[in-house]
Amino acid sequence: MHILDIIAIFVCLAGIFIYVNTYFIKLPSSIGLMLMALCLSFCILVAGWLFPDFIIGTERVMENYDYSDVLYQVVLIFMLFAGALQIDFKKLAQEKWPVLILATASIFISTVIVGIGIFYILKFAGIHLDLIYCLVFGALISPTDPIALTSTIKKYNLSNRLAIQVSGESLFNDGVAVVLALTLLDLAHTGEDHRISFWDVGFVFSLDVGGGIILGLILGFVGYRLLKYIDNDQSELEILVTLALVLTGAQIATMLHISAKQAAVVAGLIIGNEGRGNYITSVTSDYVFKFWSLMEESLNAMLFVLIGLEMLVITIRLDYFAAGFFAFTLILVARFISVGIPIKLMSTFDQHHFEKHSVTIMTWGGLRGGIPIALSLSLPEFEGKDIIVTMTYTVVVLSILFQGLTVRKLLEYSFGVKLEKPVNAGHH
Repeated sequence: MHILDIIAIFVCLAGIFIYVNTYFIKLPSSIGLMLMALCLSFCILVAGWLFPDFIIGTERVMENYDYSDVLYQVVLIFMLFAGALQIDFKKLAQEKWPVLILATASIFISTVIVGIGIFYILKFAGIHLDLIYCLVFGALISPTDPIALTSTIKKYNLSNRLAIQVSGESLFNDGVAVVLALTLLDLAHTGEDHRISFWDVGFVFSLDVGGGIILGLILGFVGYRLLKYIDNDQSELEILVTLALVLTGAQIATMLHISAKQAAVVAGLIIGNEGRGNYITSVTSDYVFKFWSLMEESLNAMLFVLIGLEMLVITIRLDYFAAGFFAFTLILVARFISVGIPIKLMSTFDQHHFEKHSVTIMTWGGLRGGIPIALSLSLPEFEGKDIIVTMTYTVVVLSILFQGLTVRKLLEYSFGVKLEKPVNAGHH
């Protein structure tokens, strides 16, 4: 099967997923797409039982095609840039310290708790996985997907401050978690004994993130200046400029061994906010924002298609799935601690900066989405990758279905309201 055939299948299935969810299931995108991904997984298992030869051929295609470069170099970077482009930095700036502290501190705390916890859970189950790789899993599974939570908060006009904190933290913790996971992975491959120190992680992490931020500032400034001199009627040229900027930035970051993800986030924030005009003119046309919004939605849908097809490449072992179930419980505990400690400390300086149930809402509403799946599949081959991929798959499925389908009830309890219809429903 040719690569274009595979891409065509992905795009076709992604389009079907979005259409069915929009007009029939009508759930938040991450939840509806996950339900269809599970249906696809079930169909694959049934097809494997009925037509073994077909599944064997399909597995061969999936295994022979290297997804890591596409996922790492294109999908993750495009999704982070598109997400940053949509963020209103003026509103985000009002919550900059809570967002930045939560996005960094929570990832580090969660990584340590999950990594160490998983190491002992697997050891108890008789599964060997080096501690460094357990920490890699802790880092890649820590970033959250705010779609289901923020869409509900905004839809019912519950708390603008909470929505900004949740979406802002999710935007930055994606980049931080990706860099941390890859930093740990790099350090794991530098020595046979896998002994690392806090200073090793801190130095490599700071270099990657700091370099990515600087590159992002440069790319954002260059992009803004280029778009400023392009007539807004030339929307196709503006779109090509942003595409070229993201892809070029990714290549430069790869050559310099710094974080392309962090560069994409910073560049997206600068272009997205400097490009918006309040009254008469706008540097960036509305078509650019619509294009990248479409890219984000489409790539997200394709990631969920990949989740469905993942049944072809993951190792079907009961103990691996059981480990994923225990990991899901551990991750919730880690999330509660990792957001609870920073929020408690920050609340001592400003008691009115957080909603009453912020810790509970951000814990239960911290769904895991397509980013952990993409990152786990893009990891290079090493002993133990199968268990990490299987646990990631299990955690994401449980998170989106179990947490996603109950987050509305949590918000009703937290804010003391009955969410039957939007606040502004019927007023057009």
